[in-house]
Amino acid sequence: MGYELNGTTPDEKIKELTEKLEQGVSEIFTSGRYAEYLSAMSKFHSYSFGNVMLILMQNPAASCVAGFHAWKKNFGRTVKAGEHGIKILAPCPYRRFVEQDQIDANGQPVLDATGKPVRERTLVQLMRFRIVTVFDISQTEGKELPSIGVRELTGDITNYTELADAITSASPVPILYEVPPGEAKGCFNSVTGEIQIRPEMSQRQTVKTMLHEISHAMLHRRTGNDVPAKDRHTREVEAESVAYVVCQHFGIDTSDYSFGYVAGWSKGKKLDELKASLDTIRSCAANLIDSIEQRCPSLCTQRNQTVQQER
Repeated sequence: MGYELNGTTPDEKIKELTEKLEQGVSEIFTSGRYAEYLSAMSKFHSYSFGNVMLILMQNPAASCVAGFHAWKKNFGRTVKAGEHGIKILAPCPYRRFVEQDQIDANGQPVLDATGKPVRERTLVQLMRFRIVTVFDISQTEGKELPSIGVRELTGDITNYTELADAITSASPVPILYEVPPGEAKGCFNSVTGEIQIRPEMSQRQTVKTMLHEISHAMLHRRTGNDVPAKDRHTREVEAESVAYVVCQHFGIDTSDYSFGYVAGWSKGKKLDELKASLDTIRSCAANLIDSIEQRCPSLCTQRNQTVQQER
């Protein structure tokens, strides 16, 4: 069930919800869960572009990789019997003495009395590579990795069909119920101008995902003007925040999913991305709420009755 709001105007109520979102995300940062999550993630190596390509070529579904011993020592997980590892290139720096021209403070070669460059023996660091084997988390078993609480939503929604139809009608682009790329629950394809929603999810997850992808379509479509595209962190924070506000307005609590999702995309404890986008979030959420209620007035009536009963 959604929060009981004290505001008297739609703008005041939306402001309350965005403040609830900011508070919920802040609690994730200060509770220690976010620090635990970052601590675990910091133990994974940062892979070069070339190694990322090698990983994806050998295991397109790979998400988190580490070496055999790293999984056991750092994460309490062991590689399953019979698993074949992923081969990548590990840098192996080494030092050796080489003969080279002596250089002065201005970057010019030092010359001897005859005008020839002075040579010196210098210790330099060089790089070579060796093949190492890593394993994806799906190839391991054992202790669960820490998470920041993004749990898939479950449960049904009263008058789900009416709400889903109204949301679909309010969408600026067509919504298709088909499997999106990878493990995503939904996807807005800016090339085809369509939204894909993974079939067979719970009603709560489906509605939340629809609103998330519609927000992308409303806020993040390139229109050919000179306005620079927002970075991915900002786009995801905005889309999930709008989905959270609209869901809460209709009595659908997505806190378990949205707070962790937004925290995962925010870069710091000051929530710079979220705060900088609040006006955008509020405006888009208000437009979506108005559009949905115009298409299905009974949703507004039912919500008002529910609020009165709760009071």
